[in-house]
Formats: sequence, structure tokens, C-alpha cells
Amino acid sequence: MTLLGFDFGTKSIGIAVGQTVTGTASVLTAIKAKEGIPDWTVIEKLLKEWQPQQLVVGLPLNMDGSEQPLTARARKFGNRLHGRFGLPVKFQDERLTSTAAREQLFDRGGFRNLDKGKVDSTAALLIVEDYLNQLND
Repeated sequence: MTLLGFDFGTKSIGIAVGQTVTGTASVLTAIKAKEGIPDWTVIEKLLKEWQPQQLVVGLPLNMDGSEQPLTARARKFGNRLHGRFGLPVKFQDERLTSTAAREQLFDRGGFRNLDKGKVDSTAALLIVEDYLNQLND
């Protein structure tokens, strides 16, 4: 099964693709958002290109697992994805994915590698990998 993963943000949304057969994921892109609203035509093009059977949206939670204001917005984004495209949407805990993404990118290329789009798309990759790992547990 192919799935697309999203690292939701109010200004940028990272996107990655994953495969349940191989248990691997790859970075795709990051798209701009305005107050959390993306250009839906860009997402539609990615869905047509990759033809995923499922979508995974990172759920930003506080370290204690409680919800924060951005959590509700991420859920709303996931519900809109489902409503627009009819694909099942799963939510995945995304605590510390942006921090881990920054660390990985810095290790590979220093500060110049910490572009916002790269961080967001790498965070999406980590969200997909975490989701795939949970499926295999």
C-alpha cells in the first residue's frame, strides 16, 4: 500500500510518500500554506501522481500527550483531506519529529541544509516512518 504523509503547519506543509510493502518512506516536497490552508490543486496533483490508498497526518501534541491549539488545526486539515479526496486519513503522533528532522539535516549539511521546506518534508518522512513502524509492531 502506498501512503502520503503530511507534516501540518500554518505556513508550510511537508509531504512524504511511504510504502507498506518495503516499510520505507521518501521525502517529496513542502508546500506553502496560508493560515494552514494549502493550495489544494498541488495536493490533488500529488495524489494523482502517487495514487496512495491512505493518508497520514502528523498530530502535534505536547510532550505530556495533551493536545494544543495546533492539534485541532491538524485534525481539521486531515478531515478536509478526507472530505475532498475520499481517502482514509490516519493521525500519527509527531512529537519531536521537527527536532529530529533538523538534527538529521544539520548532520548531513550544516546550517545551510536547514531550509524550512527541507525540515518540514523530512518531518513528514519521519511521521510516515513512525506510522509504518507501528504497523509492523
